[in-house]
Amino acid sequence: MRAFLIVSVSTLMAGSALSPGHANPGGGGGGGGSAPRPSMSAPDFNPADEYRKGIEALKASRYADAKKSLKRVLEVAPRDANANFLAGLADAGLNDLKAAQKHYEQAVRADGKLIPARQELAVTYAKLGNRPKAEAQLGELKKLAGTCGATCPQADQLKTAVAAVESALAQGPQARLETQPPLLFASAAAGDQAYLDAVALINEGRFEAAIDSLHKARTSFGAHPDVLTYLGFANRKLKRFEVAESYYRQALTVAPAHKGATEYYGELMVERGDLVGARTMLAKLDRDCAFGCAEADELRRWIDARHAPGS
Repeated sequence: MRAFLIVSVSTLMAGSALSPGHANPGGGGGGGGSAPRPSMSAPDFNPADEYRKGIEALKASRYADAKKSLKRVLEVAPRDANANFLAGLADAGLNDLKAAQKHYEQAVRADGKLIPARQELAVTYAKLGNRPKAEAQLGELKKLAGTCGATCPQADQLKTAVAAVESALAQGPQARLETQPPLLFASAAAGDQAYLDAVALINEGRFEAAIDSLHKARTSFGAHPDVLTYLGFANRKLKRFEVAESYYRQALTVAPAHKGATEYYGELMVERGDLVGARTMLAKLDRDCAFGCAEADELRRWIDARHAPGS
């Protein structure tokens, strides 16, 4: 398996990191140095750029601008939990709680452990007078808190969420729906660090921990194809093939020419015995790499190895 692509510190400082279509997240192996950072490639990747614009607009309370940017993100990543949560915050800032509710519901469907989304969904239900659904979400938060315990990293966040929902339920439906949505964002620097932590963890074979770090990176970068490809790889190493396939598909939806995602999706197909699908991925790489590329060579080796005697 190929080692991770290494980009020197001087290259990153110069701001000339590779675009996501040429990044190679994934395969395991040797490590050391610095992997390409999502914050450096985001300007070449429109949905990630719009996601960042949406966050900046929310921070400045420019909710209409935030809604516009996040709508563009959701056009290519409609089930992304973080993008839906932020779109809900934008709607809430515009006092459209029914629209916010729909986005929060989608966020929770996509990621049931996204605590801020579940909190805001419950609070929104309470404000709109839907007490049974608000109480149901409160029950889910308490269940998460019970599983988490008093010392897990999310303990304080869950405690705050439970208190916020209980307060909203005590107030009951509100005639005036003005709201000040919580701005719970990670900086680009924090997202980069979480991403680089994930690279190191994958190199060490610590895939569960890597997945946690990658989810943290997603709060900064949204549906970035490099992050999604790593999530696919880490889940694939844990034999969660359907989950891995979902992430690879998401990566290729937002960045169809992403060679890393194409290669690793093809390798997943080989592992599952789908050589027809793997050859389709290889043909795609051969088209995208007019003069050849390492991703096509590696996937070709995987396919050839499957046909080797004794394989």
